[in-house]
Amino acid sequence: QMQLVASGGGSVRAGGSLRLSCGTPVSTYGRYYMAWFRQVPGKEREGVASISSTGSPIYADSVKGRFTARQDYAVNTLYLQMNSLKPEDTAMYYCAASPYCSGATCFRERVYTVWGQGTQVTVSS
Repeated sequence: QMQLVASGGGSVRAGGSLRLSCGTPVSTYGRYYMAWFRQVPGKEREGVASISSTGSPIYADSVKGRFTARQDYAVNTLYLQMNSLKPEDTAMYYCAASPYCSGATCFRERVYTVWGQGTQVTVSS
């Protein structure tokens, strides 16, 4: 059964860095598209990065150039390296898996069928 376990959140000052991790019980290569979403209370969940089933990432404009998503197939772990963090990056971050997505659909919440439990990121000014 596919389950996702997210970790690595915390509190940092603006300009700092954090790395989130998302462990999977099986290899996702060729099987799942993976993504990172974030959500603040009262707002919809926002897709920030998505990785194809062969490891190619795409990013939302709001994080492009600051966040890097990477899938390490050797240890079945998805990472999100977040640099130059801003207060507006404060949110609960979730990893998610989908059997397929394409282009803009990879940032749509309903495409993903498996979700991790979320990890809080707080950036102070």
